[in-house]
Amino acid sequence: MASVFGHGIAAFTIAKVASKKASIGLVVLAILSSILPDIDVLAFNFGVPYESPFGHRGFTHSILFAIIWALCICVLFGKQWKMRYFLVILFSTLSHGILDALTTSGKGVGFFIPFDNERYFFPYQVIKVSPIGVERFFSEWGLQVIFSELKYVFLPCALILIFKLLINRLLKED
Repeated sequence: MASVFGHGIAAFTIAKVASKKASIGLVVLAILSSILPDIDVLAFNFGVPYESPFGHRGFTHSILFAIIWALCICVLFGKQWKMRYFLVILFSTLSHGILDALTTSGKGVGFFIPFDNERYFFPYQVIKVSPIGVERFFSEWGLQVIFSELKYVFLPCALILIFKLLINRLLKED
């Protein structure tokens, strides 16, 4: 998996790009939504194997889960939520599986569970997979993950945000 930092910055970028004045609430929900799919690591404690549809990188990393989660958030927060907010939560949740499918290890991501239990990786697996567990993250392995994410997640997100800022400034001048 990518680290919580990589997932969080991707969601932050999605929220900021999708909404001119993204509220702190929307940004926080986007970040939490991008981290939520890894709740499936708890399944290890109940003997659920990795390869199971409900194992790690299974259903909670699927497109269907992202749709259901985004709908639940919109229902929970009521009528003031617009389609843009639904899309921010949807794409923030989906970004988790996308980043995981770019990592260097694991058994792939179940994007299409429950319709297809196959696990997928993208052809370019460039993000160093993050260790599971806080104590293992603070090691040389964790440092390699951070450097990998700086290159393949943080830098692209920063460039997108800078580009959006420049576009917004140019549009204000007209």
